Amino acid sequence: MTTATQSLGIDAERLSLLPAAIKSDIDAEKYDGAVVLVARRGEVILHEAIGYADRAAGRPMQLDSVFVTLSMFKTMTNAAVLQFIDRGQISFTTQVREVIPEYAANGKGNTTIADLLLHKAGLPLGAPLPSEVLGDIQATTAAVCKMVPQSVPGTTISYSAVVGHSVLAEIVRRLDGGSRTFGRILHDDLLEPLGMSDTSLGAGLRADLADRAVPVIVRDRGAALFDPAMLEGVAVASAIEGVEIPAGGAFTTATDWLRFAEALRRGGELDGVRVLSPAILRLATTVATGDLPNSLWDYTRQQRGWPEFPANLGLGFYVRGSAAFVHAFGLLSSPGTFGGVGSGSTCFWVDPARDISYVFLSAGLMEDSRSSERHQRYADLVQSAVLD
Repeated sequence: MTTATQSLGIDAERLSLLPAAIKSDIDAEKYDGAVVLVARRGEVILHEAIGYADRAAGRPMQLDSVFVTLSMFKTMTNAAVLQFIDRGQISFTTQVREVIPEYAANGKGNTTIADLLLHKAGLPLGAPLPSEVLGDIQATTAAVCKMVPQSVPGTTISYSAVVGHSVLAEIVRRLDGGSRTFGRILHDDLLEPLGMSDTSLGAGLRADLADRAVPVIVRDRGAALFDPAMLEGVAVASAIEGVEIPAGGAFTTATDWLRFAEALRRGGELDGVRVLSPAILRLATTVATGDLPNSLWDYTRQQRGWPEFPANLGLGFYVRGSAAFVHAFGLLSSPGTFGGVGSGSTCFWVDPARDISYVFLSAGLMEDSRSSERHQRYADLVQSAVLD
């Protein structure tokens, strides 16, 4: 652990409970390993690699281990959309058919970009397409255009794990003129400006990342939200050059992702480079779904006895809110805390009121409701170490 100084308002002894809790969970074989990184006011106060990158091979986790992001990457894809809104090329209220005319088929004509960002487009939870289609943004979008929505667009929150963000990526690609791939747009407009050199989409598992890569293995193979084979398959596909799964098939490191989190905490700027405006981030990190629940969690009401709770989605990020229910960003975080999560594994959040940025990347996927409880416990340990 780095030295948490009194000037940063952190109790180092309390903060040490976080890596201890992570180690305890790994020792209990709840999952395999993790890299955790916490910063306050831009200063790193905790950066540790704990457990295994590959338990079966006995390979220890390293600070620069490379992870598949899974759905945490949706926030990066959303940021690319926000950039085009920032430039005045589209609006949150722009109907998807204005950019992708064929999307209007089968009752989807009134679907807006906001509906896609808020998972209100009525698209399916899973990935009902062949693997060779899912890695092709244009082919996936063409398939989605033919789909009949499962609910009236704009009325309910039905989480789309994969296909919705392919449509968002295709919107970006078409607005850009169609000459650059979505992965290249991300690289040129977000990743390179932010100095995220270990993060990529569509480049496969680059040679400079391969030796540090953490395999995606689902440890809990019981009843779960997502099929383990699908989650592991996303990772395998993401390692193939040219495959683009903007909903989560990217590679990153904790250090890289902290740069994204810090840019968000600072209102869209890092090291003198601005990628988003403060105004658009204020809106994107404000709850825009009222009291609507997220159907993603319907299964926990029977399986785990959870109550129904609000989705708390902003136009780009999950938001903590203030009610008491299981939340990956912790119950002690300020209501405006925002970020993203990946199935059974990754999580990041930014607490703007307390100037805290947090990144957690793990090996050995857990069942999603138990992973959320884990994230909540860890987030509350961070908040308990804050003295001011």
